[in-house]
Amino acid sequence: MNRKVSVAPMMDCTDKHERYFLRLISKNILLYTEMVVSEAIDRGDKQKLLSFNIEEKPVALQLGGSSPKLLSNAAKIGEEFGYDEINLNLGCPSKKVQKNKFGACLIKEPNLVADCLIEMQAKTKLPVTVKTRIGYDQVEDYEHLYNFINKLKLTGIKTFIIHARKAILGKFTPKQNLNIPPLKYEMVYKLKEDFKDLEIIINGGINTTDQIKSHLFKTDGVMLGRSVYHSPYLLAEIEKEIYKNENYPSRQEVVEKLIEYLKKEVNKGTRVNQVMRHTLGLFHGQTGSSYWKRYLSENMCVRDADIQKVNHIMDKVKLNNVIQSAGQID
Repeated sequence: MNRKVSVAPMMDCTDKHERYFLRLISKNILLYTEMVVSEAIDRGDKQKLLSFNIEEKPVALQLGGSSPKLLSNAAKIGEEFGYDEINLNLGCPSKKVQKNKFGACLIKEPNLVADCLIEMQAKTKLPVTVKTRIGYDQVEDYEHLYNFINKLKLTGIKTFIIHARKAILGKFTPKQNLNIPPLKYEMVYKLKEDFKDLEIIINGGINTTDQIKSHLFKTDGVMLGRSVYHSPYLLAEIEKEIYKNENYPSRQEVVEKLIEYLKKEVNKGTRVNQVMRHTLGLFHGQTGSSYWKRYLSENMCVRDADIQKVNHIMDKVKLNNVIQSAGQID
């Protein structure tokens, strides 16, 4: 599995439509689902929760939970659905997640986490990985982080994605937890020095290809989050600068391919905005980007869209005019 660059699991963002859109831009990055709760998989509509387009691959399923039995069953089901990796969320700090005893609060319970990981690996042949933070609340010392990773390593886990911020449990909102606790990249670098046999992926506040290159000198991979959601065409630069791939699509080519996907999805009952809301930042950084955002805001929320309405909304001549107006490089 190539984890040199990946896009983080983001709730309400990295659904199957977003992943399909991002895959149109980049063929090399690894994509992750939103966190899917193991109990929901056990009780809910598995097809609705886990189905994805084969063209999204490689794609990893991130699970949330704290029951070894439910997590292991969910891992097995994820394998059956065709995912390429199973990831356990140990980093989400939201109050709802804490109430249900999963996410970042599990850093406090390494023995329980170890039990979960042992059971998960016993049920699937896929690689099982962990995404966690460097600490929580007042616990932010390297010794604690080292001991936590070492404990989980003994279960056979080989890949750790480390968000280089601690989580503030109960006090901060998820958004505050993404901004207020300071980034401490050196702790992640030290992990790689001390665990040379592990794959250590760094995450948190990484926004440019130059930053990616810098981190890759000291870690095995880089995970991006909001920077890609707000400026998805950054992935084209990553294709060129990190993967040395000159054969990446233009923004217009991405839109044209996405429209074909949109038409198929609308025929299945998908609403236009469920797909197109992810593309608001496609022209980010260009002087005409407001044309694209305005066009989407005026057209993508049409109710009860059918294929005729989509053809009207996405009229090629009109759409090309918008793209040309939006594609003025700043």
